[in-house]
Amino acid sequence: MERSVVSVKGQVAIPACLRKKYGIKKGTQVSFYEKEVEIIIRPLTDEYIRAIAGIAGTKGKLLKALQEEKSRERAL
Repeated sequence: MERSVVSVKGQVAIPACLRKKYGIKKGTQVSFYEKEVEIIIRPLTDEYIRAIAGIAGTKGKLLKALQEEKSRERAL
């Protein structure tokens, strides 16, 4: 188990070994989920988006929209 300390601003550093394992780089967006008494942080990487493609029954339209949105954000 890895540990981190919450800063005064509520920031948490993700340990390097976990960033490498999950492909988290500068600018990677993450989502937060609550599950009973836990907080789950999930990186929104291209690999994750591809893995969930099809679960919404949109035949890839949602994936394409998400990829276009990420491209626009990177251009900023």
